[in-house]
Parts: sequence; structure tokens; C-alpha cells
Amino acid sequence: MTSRIPRDSRLRLVRPRPLAAAPPAMNQRRSRRPAPRPPEGTPAPAELARMARSGLAAAARVARWADAALGPGRDSATDDGKATLSDATAERAARELGLTPAQIRADWDTARLAGLVEVHGDSARPGWRLRAWDRDDSAVLRGWVALFDAWSLAHPEPAEHEPAAVAEVVSAMPQALSFLQLSAGPVPVEQLLDLLEQRVTELRTARCEIPYGPQPEPAAEPEPTDAPLAPLLDWALRALASVGALTYGDGQATLTPLGSWAVWVKLEQICVAAQSPAGNIEQAADDMLRGCAQLRPNAARAEYRAWLAARPVGSAVTELLGAARGEDALLRGLAFEALRVVGAPAEPDVRGVLDEPTLRPYALLWLAEHDGADPEDAHEVLTREEATWLWVDTAAAVADHGEAPLLVRHLESAVQPTVPMLLEEVRAVGHPRTVQVLVALAAAHPDPALAKAVRRAAFQVHTGSS
Repeated sequence: MTSRIPRDSRLRLVRPRPLAAAPPAMNQRRSRRPAPRPPEGTPAPAELARMARSGLAAAARVARWADAALGPGRDSATDDGKATLSDATAERAARELGLTPAQIRADWDTARLAGLVEVHGDSARPGWRLRAWDRDDSAVLRGWVALFDAWSLAHPEPAEHEPAAVAEVVSAMPQALSFLQLSAGPVPVEQLLDLLEQRVTELRTARCEIPYGPQPEPAAEPEPTDAPLAPLLDWALRALASVGALTYGDGQATLTPLGSWAVWVKLEQICVAAQSPAGNIEQAADDMLRGCAQLRPNAARAEYRAWLAARPVGSAVTELLGAARGEDALLRGLAFEALRVVGAPAEPDVRGVLDEPTLRPYALLWLAEHDGADPEDAHEVLTREEATWLWVDTAAAVADHGEAPLLVRHLESAVQPTVPMLLEEVRAVGHPRTVQVLVALAAAHPDPALAKAVRRAAFQVHTGSS
């Protein structure tokens, strides 16, 4: 199935709503069908997580080194503010870890794409997944799926390939991966090439447009349609093999158990969901919020009230704000939902975090609603930059915990009237999860042209190019 959305499609104008309200919407699922079961033979989640930990062990090692060596008050990770390791830092890590600088840079990029490390300006800090690496299988699997979604960034294409042809192949590969998953075994590369050529032809036909006015003579230079796809398929298969999604050799490709499971997850339009722990009331704020993530809003509010009743208000507010400062954007939104239940006693503490960039948009919305603003209009207290930062943060929560269609619908909550304007301002706002959000959005969006533009923006943010 292909999209008929115009190439330069505008975001639909919708009634403004608070962007921070998006994460709780993830709990309001229309379907109550049982969760689909993976295909027979799929390893258990614990075994899949073991495979993912093994594949990302080198990246986790560099991320832990960065946590210890490049944390607050220590030397900076980069010298250009673009998340690229400085030569001195790469050489230092290579000495201390017994690797080459090239290996350090490759593992660093993998850690960033998997969400194990985040870069803020010239400083690095561990991502929330690294904190949960040894105890939370679902966090490990989400990290691997984030890397799987970013396979084209993890192994960039050779410079001699046409950018337009590369984008077409990236857009067409999900169908090839689906075929691999359904085949449940080795598939000859020639067969994948035939499938890729058919899919690329469909994409080119689907975006065919008839512009207004007189048309110039066709250019003498050959169009990307003349570009051979075999070298690009070879690059794509090697890239997917580099992230552990498949094995490639002897003229055939086979999905790994992790790759097969990830493709099934994408086909079912679900993501790995955090397990709700038992006894939420007795849990720390982080675990309580994770447990409430799977509840409907009314049930979650009842859980917040019970949790708050079991502890002093002051310490409860402090604990909730501590959870909001973590790396999981979903917990940040849920923490402020719990603070809404606290009400007036939380006001001084909420005002006290206005100087923290990560919490400021949430605190401003909380204070506006506390002062009597309609929740539908509270977002007007945010600047354009704050609203954009919050849009990315909310999108990160959706990408980590929601379903692909919800991430696509999240476009409607952006304050920018067009996708190009949104991408420009998202790049400028400097949110640490920008690359992962854009990659996930590109993977989820059904419009190949829009997905291509989003993917290009992700690549530019990843490389620091303009």
C-alpha cells in the first residue's frame, strides 16, 4: 500500500492542545484485543534481551566509560558541540579500554543511536536505558529496536550513491524485511533484489505529480531510476547485518532471531511495553509511574492518590520531581500528572524547577493550570522554542512506549504549520533525543516523501551537517 499524501504536505490545522497531555493518551487504546503472540519459535523476551545485550556490549562499555570519565565536572566529550568525540577523548578512551580510536568512535555512535548515552552540548551523560541495562529487559530491547530503526545511520552509505536512490531503498527495505520474516529462513539476494526493484518502482509511481504551468524539457542527466539497485541492496543488507538484524553472505540473507522479532513488532505496530510492577503504592516514584503507564487516566489518578496518601507530601513531591529529571520522557510527563493530583502543596517546588530546561515546559504548564488556565489553552504560556522542545520530549515518550500510528498523529500537535518548519525548529532546539525521534517518525510514517525528509533531518542532526 502506498501513500497519496502530496510531497510537500502541510500539517493539518487542529485545535491547540497541551503537548504534555500526549503521553497519557498512550493509555487510551481503542482495542482491547489480546496482545498478539510472536511467531512460533521466537525466543523468550529474556533470551532476546540477552542477545541484545551481547550485540550492544561494546557500546554499553563505552557508554559506561563515558559515564565515569565524562560526567559533570569532568572533561568534555566533544569539541564541536555536535556529539562527535574529540580526538583527545577518543584516544583517551582507546588507551583505557584497550581499543583503537576508530572502534571507540563506532561504539560511541552505536551507544548514541541505541539511547545508551546522550550528548548535551560538550558534555555526555548516560541515557536512562543504560541505568536500567542490567535489570530491565524491556529497556534493553527498546534500545536495540532504536538501533534497528536507525540502521541506515549506523552504517552510512558510500558517497558515490545517488542520495535520492538511497532514500528510495531505505523506504523500500521494510517490505524486504517483511518478506525475510515471513520466509523464516535464508532468502537469495536475487529474490530480494527483484522485490526491492518492484517496491522502488511503486514508490516512484506513487509520488508522480503533475505540476501546474508549462513544463521544461526533460533534463539530459539520467534520473535516479537509472541507478542500479544491486549495490544499494548490498549496502542495506550489510548495514542491517552490522546492527545484528540479519546475517548476510554466500548470496543470501537470513534474519537473526532479534531481527525477526523486531520485524514482527513493526508489523504488529506495537513496541516493547514496560511491565507494570505489582504493588505500585509501595514502590519508589519511578517504578510507581511505570506501573501507572499502563492504566487509563482515571485509574492512574486513583493510584497517584493512594501513593501520595502513603507518604509525606514534601518527600513525595521531591521524589516525583526526581523521577521527572530522569531520562525517560514518559515518566517526566506522568510525574507532572501525579503532581497535578498533589495540587497547591506542590506549587513552591514546581516553581523551583523553572530554571531547569528539561522541566521548565512541564512546570509552566502545571503552573498555568494551577492558576486557573483552561488545560486546552495552557500551552500558550510556552515560547515557540519551549513548545518545540516539549514536542520532541513527548515524541520521545511515544517512540519509547507508544504505537507507531500515535507517533504519526503526534505531528498534529506541533505548533509549526508545515513539516519543513517543524524539522528546522526541531533541529535548532537541541533536544538530546532528536535523532531517535526523527528516525522513529520516519520509520512509522506512511508517506515516503515525508519519511525521506524526516530521515534526512535525522542524518543531518546525527552528523552535525546543515
